[in-house]
Amino acid sequence: MSCPRTKPAWSSLLGNSRLTTIPIICFGHLSIMVQVGDEIPSISLCEENPSDYVDLKKELAEGNGLIIGVPAAFSPTCSDTHIPDYISSPSLSSAGKVFVVSVNDAFVMRAWGKSLDKEKKSGIRFLGDATGAFTKALSVDFDATSALGNVRSKRYAIKTVNGKVSGVFIEPDNTGLDVSAAQKILA
Repeated sequence: MSCPRTKPAWSSLLGNSRLTTIPIICFGHLSIMVQVGDEIPSISLCEENPSDYVDLKKELAEGNGLIIGVPAAFSPTCSDTHIPDYISSPSLSSAGKVFVVSVNDAFVMRAWGKSLDKEKKSGIRFLGDATGAFTKALSVDFDATSALGNVRSKRYAIKTVNGKVSGVFIEPDNTGLDVSAAQKILA
């Protein structure tokens, strides 16, 4: 988030006062988005039900891995293009262990996973980040309250090798589909 240092719209009401340009000070947490070389955080996500915990730090400790972050399960882009393109890609197996993470509960993610990959042939695992803790730890969260009701994940793909981030592909507009598309990540 950048803090504007501009004249507020209400400044004209102050006339010739010295207070017409007031710097706006922003308060909030300063965080750095996930970067190549970072370790995957050890935060519990849920698979299938709220008591079925998955720790991606442990899951991705050895070999290749891919974490695909999406803003919302069952949303049009996520359901019609983004994840189906990964599921149908002949190059998916080269990615290693693959996980889809969304700020949704485990039940939603289970139902969404079944709707996209009924027989689980792709090997992709769908994980719920109900509180957004994992998403926030990677600093890939954004405020989607007006559209989706709460903070959500930006659309991204993160490649890992032996528990360390080896590639980061975050959509610049948070929800579009370009840099994190299967055709680019699995090429």
